[in-house]
Amino acid sequence: MDGKRIIMNFTVPPGVEEIEVMAEEVLESIPEELAGFCDDLIVQVEEFPDDAIQADLDLDDLYELLALYRNGKELSPGIERKNGNEDNVLLLFRRPILDVWCENGDDLGVLVRDVIIEELGKTFDFSEDEIDEMTSRHYQGML
Repeated sequence: MDGKRIIMNFTVPPGVEEIEVMAEEVLESIPEELAGFCDDLIVQVEEFPDDAIQADLDLDDLYELLALYRNGKELSPGIERKNGNEDNVLLLFRRPILDVWCENGDDLGVLVRDVIIEELGKTFDFSEDEIDEMTSRHYQGML
C-alpha cells in the first residue's frame, strides 16, 4: 500500500440525553405546518418500545418502530392507553434509530429530524408528498 492508512477513533454511541437534545433542536425549527401541533409537546427518548406498546401495536421486531406520538390517553388512532395522562408525547426509540443510522450512514441529526417530521406528519394526516416536501424544506433551512 502506497498511502497512509487512517485509523478512526470511535467513541460511545449517543445516549438518551444526546438524542433528546437533537430532538429539541429539531422542534425549535420544525416546519410551520407542524409547529402548531408542537406547542405542548413533550419529547421522550427510550431505548425500545415498552411491553405495552409492543402488545398494542402487535410489533414483531423491536427495531421496526422509530417513533410514536401519544396524544393524551390515545396511543395511536383507536388504541387507548389504560394508564394515561393528558400530555402529548413524542417517543423516540434510541436503539432502532441508531440501527438505521448505522445501516444508512446518514448524519444522525438529519435522521432524527426526518423521524420526527415523518411521525408528526403521519399523526396529523399529512400526505406522503407533503411530508417529503416538509423534510426537504427543513433540510434546506439547516444548510
